Amino acid sequence: MKVLNSILDGIGNTALIRLNKLSAQTGCEILGKAEFMNPGGSVKDRAALGMMQAAVANSRLVPGGTIVEGTAGNTGIGLALVGAAMGFRSIIVMPDNQSRGKIDTLRAHGAEIRLVPPVPYKNPGHFVHTSMRIAAAMNEENPGSAFWPNQFENLDNRLFHEETTGAEIWLQTDGKVDGFVCSVGTGGTLGGVSRALKARNPDICIGLADPGGSALHNYYANGELKLEGTSISEGIGNSRVTANLAGSPIDISWQIPDSEAIPMLYRLIRDEGLVLGGSSGINVAGAVRLAEKLGPGHTVVTILCDSATRYTERLFNVKYLASKGLRLPEWIAQ
Repeated sequence: MKVLNSILDGIGNTALIRLNKLSAQTGCEILGKAEFMNPGGSVKDRAALGMMQAAVANSRLVPGGTIVEGTAGNTGIGLALVGAAMGFRSIIVMPDNQSRGKIDTLRAHGAEIRLVPPVPYKNPGHFVHTSMRIAAAMNEENPGSAFWPNQFENLDNRLFHEETTGAEIWLQTDGKVDGFVCSVGTGGTLGGVSRALKARNPDICIGLADPGGSALHNYYANGELKLEGTSISEGIGNSRVTANLAGSPIDISWQIPDSEAIPMLYRLIRDEGLVLGGSSGINVAGAVRLAEKLGPGHTVVTILCDSATRYTERLFNVKYLASKGLRLPEWIAQ
């Protein structure tokens, strides 16, 4: 067995898992990149490592410094984990409507948590703007003491996915991937993977699976940023095109309603033994749509972002789901 030099070497090189029942249903190979297998439990470990490695290399993150970031959860966990392994402390600013599981996990990784009310990005009180002000104030008092990753606009996020996630998918499928689809938060995953795959084969179809409450589907479908619907999924969707997403070669987009994505999660539990978070339900539903568009005989890859164990108070809460017009299947509810 190979010995890792540190936990950082355990980030990436995740498995591709065949989703058997959905593959049989569509006649395609539907494969999920198991990003929940990263040490911090999500795809955001990659963004954290990429941004911090670049920051250290460029002296934007110096010994004794503090990472200050605004994040809806998983990037914060990745930053706290990577930061601890590299000798840095972390301050995470996040909306106070995030799941208790994410907040507790962040604290367990040693991060200091500062909760703010959820407001639109244009509001100065948005968690991203708040984190920027905290970092700026720390640097004003003690220059160089704080690093603000700015995950939404930091292209080291996208570049790391291009160099690792996208390249891994190409190698793992022996270059026989026909389509890739996932949802967007910062845009780093879709932005990086789409570039990596299109550079190797321009005919690969790239899709966006967008949750309700996001403006991106309408932007790619109709050229207008327009918020539509709502979703119980956390950490994905956006009201703007970030630097990481800008210019990405996206061929098609869908808005995936919770009424489609959440039952998909329960189906994955029963059919595949995969217990995944809401963004993975959006992603897999998008992969099924892309497979149906391409037709039988194609290979479609998506991202299995994180585990449902971080969202149990939503995904398995009968009263909460009922308030959103959703319900648990009988085999779980019993």
